[in-house]
Amino acid sequence: MLGAKGIDKKSYISLVTENKEMMYRVAFGYLRNETKALDAVDEAVYLGYVHSHELKEPKFLKTWLTRILINECYKILRKDKREVIMELLPEETYNIADDSLSLKLAVQNLPEDLRKIIVLRYFGGYTISETAEIIEIPEGTVATRTRKALGILRVEISE
Repeated sequence: MLGAKGIDKKSYISLVTENKEMMYRVAFGYLRNETKALDAVDEAVYLGYVHSHELKEPKFLKTWLTRILINECYKILRKDKREVIMELLPEETYNIADDSLSLKLAVQNLPEDLRKIIVLRYFGGYTISETAEIIEIPEGTVATRTRKALGILRVEISE
């Protein structure tokens, strides 16, 4: 046991291993960049382990770790806003199917409050109640925003 209320190392590693793909999908949904998403996941896993003694209820480890990941994504986004963006290098190409690209662009163009919901629900695989807990909003709001975002995405993709 790491602390009186924390979680042991074996349980932590097991949870991270089981959820690494979900964590990557969530980070990629926020950051839209493979390298930055991997960096965010790495940092979140590290910070989660370092601060695991602060976890009050081990059953909430997954939600707690996802919250750390989201905060790390926001930290990276804030840092990126301060950087001057250069043109893409000519050798950088994207090998993404057209349908996938239009979906990613449509999700990217959603307002932030709706995009958060879609990323957690469909890229992260969280339920409505888990999403509500992570974002700290009522479940009804999550359901409403999900319907609204899906409606917008249907219109965007059909055009």
